[in-house]
Amino acid sequence: MSEHHKMYLAGEFVDRAEQISVESPFDNSPVGTVAAASQEDFTNAIGAAQEAFEITREFPAYKREAVCRLIADDLEKNAESFARMMALELGKAIKDARAEVSRAIGVFRVSAEEAKRVGGEIIDLDWNAGSEGRIGLLRRFPRGVIGGITPFNFPLNLVAHKIGPAIASGNCIVLKPASKTPIVALMLARLIDGTDYPKGAISILPGSGKAAAPLLSDERVKLITFTGSAEVGWWIKSQAGKKPVVLELGGNAGVAVADDADLEFASTRLMFGAYAVAGQSCISVQRIYIHESIYERFTAMLIEKTSRLKTGNPLEPATDIGPLVDDQSADRTRQFIDEALAGGAKLLCGGTITGRMCEPTLLANVTPSMSLHCREAFAPVAIVDRYRDFREVVDKINDSEFGLQAGIFTNRMSDIIYAFKRIESGGVIINDVPTYRVDQMPYGGVKSSGVGREGVRYAIEDMTEPKLLAINPR
Repeated sequence: MSEHHKMYLAGEFVDRAEQISVESPFDNSPVGTVAAASQEDFTNAIGAAQEAFEITREFPAYKREAVCRLIADDLEKNAESFARMMALELGKAIKDARAEVSRAIGVFRVSAEEAKRVGGEIIDLDWNAGSEGRIGLLRRFPRGVIGGITPFNFPLNLVAHKIGPAIASGNCIVLKPASKTPIVALMLARLIDGTDYPKGAISILPGSGKAAAPLLSDERVKLITFTGSAEVGWWIKSQAGKKPVVLELGGNAGVAVADDADLEFASTRLMFGAYAVAGQSCISVQRIYIHESIYERFTAMLIEKTSRLKTGNPLEPATDIGPLVDDQSADRTRQFIDEALAGGAKLLCGGTITGRMCEPTLLANVTPSMSLHCREAFAPVAIVDRYRDFREVVDKINDSEFGLQAGIFTNRMSDIIYAFKRIESGGVIINDVPTYRVDQMPYGGVKSSGVGREGVRYAIEDMTEPKLLAINPR
């Protein structure tokens, strides 16, 4: 039987008559209901966070560290219940859901470490006559109330990436989780509520975009950190006024496989990069460029490995790929595939969509004007193409409005350095897929993929303001 979950408003679990129903994308079975926040709820949460900031700004590092460690430990104790709920409300394969819980535990542990490192630097100011003996102390201070907005596809780890750095840096945060996957975030609220972090400092409020409007309009919110679609992200930036905004948006990840690559390893990693979490990741592999001398052999390897993947019930341990999140996503994917095939693309494997279940799909002869090439698929679909010259493939990877991460399989140092200098993305991953991410590294993109960086230390930099103390000893 599905359960009802209250919102977490300023340190209290609060119910509302308006509710959001959550259903399994796999079979439409009811997963639960959650209380839906109103604009007034968001405004009240912001006010409570502003009051709590008077405490959190003075919260010592050892206490911030302890809070993050306690959340990590409690999350580890309850890991299976979090993974199971994720599989139910999102349809993420249980093996991927367990991996996400493990990552979220790591995010809070990294946050605990970084809570002790929100420091600064000493600057000599005596570079000019008249400033003899003067020194500068540069220190980072928490901004105050942070507005966080997270998407459906990583409903725990991306929430952790907002809340962990906020706690570590002494900030307060009002977070709106995705309406499709709010339950895991509210389960996390239970763990947060059991810590010593000041009540009112954190709110987790499911609700509509309209309800969350105060995050943009209220001047007490000092930073917006958003992960989601490019369309929504850039709209938020246009509405945020003077507020700084961190945007982690979409992608269309390109990968090059050179003739000196370890083909067995590369094909295994590309299978993971293209099809894990049903391709519903902004750094999912979408465009694969293979050197012409290995194209036929490597493509055959990729097809063979892709064909082994099992779609089905996300709660079954053998399932590799669960459903797409909703009917609109399935219809969009079908349209992309049909458009490519009608334009002369060749289907190498997969291609069948039944309900929300999409077989892992690989296509060739996809031209740059087709949606599967130039837009974000966000589905278990990838395309292959061949190249001759390394500089040519760098240009191909750059032929996208997005620039989140790219992957290069090669051991030629000159090509690695060329790619690092010339690829227009936030990260270049060598001998692995662009889907690779560890949670302490800087993560974000350029072009339409966003602005700013996540990764705990780098998120803390955005959530804090540097301030200089210039000292003239007399």
